[in-house]
This record gives sequence, C-alpha cells and structure tokens, in this order.
Amino acid sequence: MSKVLVILGELSDRDIDWMLANGTRTQVLPGTTLITEGKPLDALYIVLEGTLSVAVSSLADKEIGKIISGEVLGEMSFVDGRLPSASVTAIEECLILSIPRRLLTEKLEQDVLFSLRFYRAITKFLSSRLRGTVKRFGEESDYLSYQDPDDEHAIPQNVENPEDLAESRFQWLLQRLKGS
Repeated sequence: MSKVLVILGELSDRDIDWMLANGTRTQVLPGTTLITEGKPLDALYIVLEGTLSVAVSSLADKEIGKIISGEVLGEMSFVDGRLPSASVTAIEECLILSIPRRLLTEKLEQDVLFSLRFYRAITKFLSSRLRGTVKRFGEESDYLSYQDPDDEHAIPQNVENPEDLAESRFQWLLQRLKGS
C-alpha cells in the first residue's frame, strides 16, 4: 500500500479538504531539488505524480533510494524539528502538493481532533517506512525502498477495508487537484 494511503486512511474528508484548500499544487521539473540536506523546510510534501531521487552527502551524494507517487516528504523534519537528513531531487516531472509548515502547525494547535488523526497517521507512516528499512537490511542491499513492506501483515483498524477507503481518498484528492 502506498504510504500516502496510510495517512489518508486516518484523516477525515474534512481534514483532506483543509489540506487541499491550504496546500499548493506545484509542477516540479526534472533536476529540481525539492529538499536539500541540512537546509530548513517550509512545507510538508505529498508526491502526487512522478519519481524523485534520495541522496545523502555522507555517501558522496550517492542515490540511496527513490520516492514515487503517493509518498510523503518532509514528515521527519516536521515532527522532530530537525534539518533534513537527505536531499530529494526530481528525476522526472512531478506533481507535488505542498502544505506550508506554518499553516499546518497552526491547524494542529487549533484543532485537537485533526491533530490526533494527523499524528496517528504520521506515526503509522514512519513505522511503515522503518519496517521497510529494517527489511532492506535483511536483504543485504544498500538501496532504500520506500515501497510496501509486508503490508499483508497490517492489522485493520475499525474499517472493513481501510486500503480501499484510503485508495479512493487518494484518487479523489488527485481528481480535485487536477481539476483546479
């Protein structure tokens, strides 16, 4: 399951409406660096279309992974307040939803239920990413894969099929953004 589906599965329709109303849809051209390692971020990003490369300076800017449609970027820096630990550059033309950090922080402070759902979603997202990293170490690879680590073992939470709900919300989000 795409990581954004983890997040959209936790958020309400009203939460997603807020994200769409306050976020900015941006076309990112190939070669554009969206996130620079060690430099502050002013937004949380959702990759709607396209592929980006992840590289770290400690490995001579070697590509260590790829980010695909449905991934979220900047979530670690948003949660822990630290600078990004990797650079992310577009490989192909990408469509990104950027949600300004300031507005998201204000929303989280003002809306307790949104805050609860958002942080639960981010926690599940980061847990899924960590499981993928741990799985990668078991496969003796030096390449990160942010794709579906053993999602068949996930425990459904209060929904008959949360993947279907999340997938339909992602498609709904894409349709609304492409229409505007």
